[in-house]
Amino acid sequence: MSLLAEFFEFLKEYKVVALAVAFIMGVAATALVKSFVDNLIMPIIGVLTPSGNWKEAVLPVGPINFGIGPFGAECINFIIIAIVVFMIAKVVMGEEKVEKK
Repeated sequence: MSLLAEFFEFLKEYKVVALAVAFIMGVAATALVKSFVDNLIMPIIGVLTPSGNWKEAVLPVGPINFGIGPFGAECINFIIIAIVVFMIAKVVMGEEKVEKK
């Protein structure tokens, strides 16, 4: 078997192309959710907080500034992405309960 034939067999057997497509769609979905959070959710939260733009908030501890605002924003991004992936898994798999197999 030639090296090229082995390579194509590898691509088919491990479904590398499908994995690449899923990865690219995941990156695009992440960008979409990040834009949703940054442009729609964060302005609402910013109005509700006393200081306004809490996404820039830092917690100074001595000479170190911990960026608690950006960390909070990324936590919100993660939660929304996790919910979206969960909902897609439920629809695509068509199961009542998503289980580990």
